[in-house]
Amino acid sequence: MKKIPITIITGFLGVGKTTLVHNMIKNANGKKIAVLVNEFGEIGIDGELIKAGCGDDECNLIELANGCICCTVQEEFLPAMLNLIERKNEIDHIVIETSGLAMPKPLVRAVNWPDLKPHITIDAVITVVDAVGMITGELCDRERVQQQRLADDSLDHETPIEELFLDQLSCADLVLVSKTDLLDTEKLAEVKDFIVKKSRANIKIIPVENGIIDNELLLGIEAGSEDDLDNRHSIHEHHHEHHHAHDHDNDINTIVVETTETADIKELVKALKTRVQQEEIYRIKGFVNIPNKPMRMVLQGVGERFDYYFDRAWKEGETRKTSLVVIGRNLKSITETVL
Repeated sequence: MKKIPITIITGFLGVGKTTLVHNMIKNANGKKIAVLVNEFGEIGIDGELIKAGCGDDECNLIELANGCICCTVQEEFLPAMLNLIERKNEIDHIVIETSGLAMPKPLVRAVNWPDLKPHITIDAVITVVDAVGMITGELCDRERVQQQRLADDSLDHETPIEELFLDQLSCADLVLVSKTDLLDTEKLAEVKDFIVKKSRANIKIIPVENGIIDNELLLGIEAGSEDDLDNRHSIHEHHHEHHHAHDHDNDINTIVVETTETADIKELVKALKTRVQQEEIYRIKGFVNIPNKPMRMVLQGVGERFDYYFDRAWKEGETRKTSLVVIGRNLKSITETVL
């Protein structure tokens, strides 16, 4: 019996996973790809971004919206996979986009469950990293991470965000490095050296710009990752197995803001940058209702870096509104910044 191959896309917040998945679907060339999106928030921003520009027959999307997929394997992942297995004749490949707060190894291990193993296999775990963020330290608290690296690599787990990043690297079959065009040769070498040091042996590293990469390089890797668990070290494994709890740091929280009020994008970005300077905000993503414009605007921010662009026209009957998901630590209300 032929198994359905699964590609797990993992990586920290804002590295370009959603753009990558969107482009994978657009360039499927007739391959029927089902997508599981692990949202971390109450509104489906990532799902909307993936579906934008895709026809109904191209986008077989399931959204898991109850937090981190690695902590809800039984409650959400298993039922979703069983649902897809029932329709296996309609599916050539499954792509799972995890949230930036998820670790891939629990998903890889779950494929060995008796109800799943006869039907699915991990084609590859692909981790996407931001080359600029790795150099500037915007992935985490740079000073603490540097102290840990210099003192003892085994202490990296004391920084929650760094834990997640290292776990994602250590489980990868392929690492995609975004924004390499913004670094000089020396800095890029530092990024690659770090990835090699923290990843599995003979890891493949490929630069990618704007999430555009040939599907031939992403699909059909046939890694069979579920049969290679022992070589995929997880810093958090002891905690998971012996305490059966993992909250990724109790202080990390998500704020969702929705309003029908219009917004000037430059003023909004200016206000959000001020909040980023005042609070520990990791990621901002969503849509903005721009006055007197027929198009919906996408807004994405990591640290003080913000990008925005029009993605599609507002649909007939669709409520024009600004919808933002903000992820950070000990966040306070951000509604007044948007209004």
